[in-house]
Amino acid sequence: MSALATSRPARARPDWIRLWPIVPALLFLAVFFLYPVAQLLWLSAVDRAGALTATHYTRLFESALYFRVLKITFEIAAWTTLFSIVFGYPVAYYLATSSARKRNTLMLWVLLPFWTSFLVRTFAWIVLLGRNGAINKWLQALGITDAPVALIYNFAGTMIGMTHAMMPLAIMTMVSVMENIDANLPRAASTLGARGGQAFWRIYFPLSLPGVAAAGLLVFITALGFFITPQLLGGRTETMITQIIITQIQEMMNWSFGGAVAMLLLVTALLVFYLYDRALGMSTLAGGATTTQGEGKRNPIAAFGAWAGGHLLDLIGRACDAVAIAYEKIVPPRPDKPRRERSRLTLAGAALLIIFFLAAPTFFIVPVSFTTDAFIEWPPKFFSLRWYEAFFSSSIWISAAVRSLVVATIAAALAMLVGAPAAFVLVRQRMMGKTAAMAFILSPLIIPRIIIAIALFYFYARLGLVGSSVGLILGHAILAVPYVVVTVMAVLKTYDERLDQAAGSLGANRAQTLWHITFPLIRTGLIAAFLFAFITSLDELTIALFVSGGVATTLPKQMWDDALLKVNPTLAAVSTLLLVFVTAMILIAEFLRRRAAGR
Repeated sequence: MSALATSRPARARPDWIRLWPIVPALLFLAVFFLYPVAQLLWLSAVDRAGALTATHYTRLFESALYFRVLKITFEIAAWTTLFSIVFGYPVAYYLATSSARKRNTLMLWVLLPFWTSFLVRTFAWIVLLGRNGAINKWLQALGITDAPVALIYNFAGTMIGMTHAMMPLAIMTMVSVMENIDANLPRAASTLGARGGQAFWRIYFPLSLPGVAAAGLLVFITALGFFITPQLLGGRTETMITQIIITQIQEMMNWSFGGAVAMLLLVTALLVFYLYDRALGMSTLAGGATTTQGEGKRNPIAAFGAWAGGHLLDLIGRACDAVAIAYEKIVPPRPDKPRRERSRLTLAGAALLIIFFLAAPTFFIVPVSFTTDAFIEWPPKFFSLRWYEAFFSSSIWISAAVRSLVVATIAAALAMLVGAPAAFVLVRQRMMGKTAAMAFILSPLIIPRIIIAIALFYFYARLGLVGSSVGLILGHAILAVPYVVVTVMAVLKTYDERLDQAAGSLGANRAQTLWHITFPLIRTGLIAAFLFAFITSLDELTIALFVSGGVATTLPKQMWDDALLKVNPTLAAVSTLLLVFVTAMILIAEFLRRRAAGR
């Protein structure tokens, strides 16, 4: 009765009182995200006098170059998505069907490359794939090749680096859906006579499709705006549309035409989202059912996809069963090793091999950082600390590192300050336009970062924030807010609100309940949200590339400048220090999570 009494005033309060915690997030994004992006896109539609013109778009459509680059961008993003899903699915499936302890341990190795700097990972592949890299040395030592193989500065190097960068995102997205699939359903199909292939492809895989679809969309959209890996590992034929935008803005200072190219990229991304929504439904991004599972009769695209997909899965299932039957005739199953156990061992081997591909390359930069040579080669010549001394004795490197840590800490705190209250409203309150508000808050994840960076550059130029730490903090916070909101929402959805009601029935007011009950119980989730925001800022290069103005240089910006000029072991030393720092943060977060779970 008392719980009901405490809940009545909440329903009687005006909407503006109930919903005010979401207002700071909406205002912050409206001022520092929506307005600058709209301003940039407006520049592409006006001339120098401010009159409407189609000149910039006419130039864009007249030249085949930009559409050829867009085609290359689509191809790279599509292949990256395909490889990330195909190789990431066995890992996600193995993690989802393993014990909680094993899953948490292996997830640490999946998260390690995800949280490690993109530049560090890309630099690791330079060490591995270069002409004097580890892989070429091994190939020649084994007698497989007589000369170094071109593994870098081409499409192959781009795909290896892009897939390595994107696969952790795909795995985590798919695991979140697979964990909720009832493991008894495939077993029930087996008891009704279905072999392993049919049971998996006709039962389990369709249920995991929301995760696969969401992973594919997130990887594809993220890959569309990539430029770090293609520029460092790719060749001239792997030019991305993002690199064209950077050239137009930074080198030619052509804001209007750069905005037109940015508009082309934005429209392309939104078109992909529209087609995705029509075919599968946006609810799959939150782990919901696909449109093909719910509204297929009203959606011709979804209906055709369901029909074609069903027949394709049936064909794949039959093919898998045929291969299994043929294999069993050649190698009869042993009584002491049932078919299911052998399949599990094969899956474990494949999953561990892929996890090794994700985690191991980063550690190759560690021995290189102790080399005595002035250039990178494999194996390195040990042992010297000269490159660490070069880092710690350089005022440029130290100031960049300190600025990155300060900016990341303040940006993460700002993102928590505006993002966490918004997550409470989105989970616990009813409001008109909740879906629109959620979409707006998450839009920095959808809009390619290069567009946000250029928009902020133009916006800051008028406010005098270019080259300032304040500008960096605001820009990094924009990117961090969606991660905070998503993480806190995930925690609140599993939180038992009856605990708050019990505290209210014992006389605690809302502030006391929040401080003494809610926050302590979701503390681990809040720490995880802060760490996500912190790592997002610490690893951010795109915004720093424009907003820093060459003055407020961050660590990723300094690493980028050095990587373009000369790849030397100092970068390996910096990358090693970043790797140790991020690994320590991951281990601390995991320790706090397990400690909270053990209470």
